[in-house]
Amino acid sequence: MEPDYLSLPPDLPVPEDDGGADHLVGRRLPNVSLEATDGGRVTLSALRGRSVVYAYPRTGEPGRPNLVPDWDLIPGARGCTPQTCSFRDHHAELRGLGVAHLHGLSTQTSAYQREAAERLHLPFTLLADPHLALTKALDLPTFAAAGQTLLRRLTMIVDDGIVSKVFYPVFPPDRSAADVVAWLRAPGA
Repeated sequence: MEPDYLSLPPDLPVPEDDGGADHLVGRRLPNVSLEATDGGRVTLSALRGRSVVYAYPRTGEPGRPNLVPDWDLIPGARGCTPQTCSFRDHHAELRGLGVAHLHGLSTQTSAYQREAAERLHLPFTLLADPHLALTKALDLPTFAAAGQTLLRRLTMIVDDGIVSKVFYPVFPPDRSAADVVAWLRAPGA
């Protein structure tokens, strides 16, 4: 049976905070250029103003099986499409709260991501890190599945190239954007 990528099963395992993102707050983003789904390139360290970058393992593709049969049993693996849709649905609100740049990030190729960006009608770009340049430079938390290195789900608030807030682990993924909105609305954000 084909997975339903738009919804989340009720019994997903909750990821635990393993400290994998503790080192990120205060960190300056490295000068790494990533291919974007609009065909351009983005260097996150060069972006001025407030950026939101959410990292996710991989988007599924309709008509294709999960990467591994037990995908839903890996804590934090399932939910990339609902998470991305949550950022799509909150895009205007995030912009109104001062977010100048919004990007999704995965280790998938830009060609693979482009299908998802078009299918989901995203008003922002997804960034590809298939060679793990940014992932390694920032020491982002990862896990392996089917011989691939995948990002653990996290969201970074970046101000003028410096990470000011990290949401990690992110669960449930479909509330990720709403959690960012709530944080941005809080005094002192």
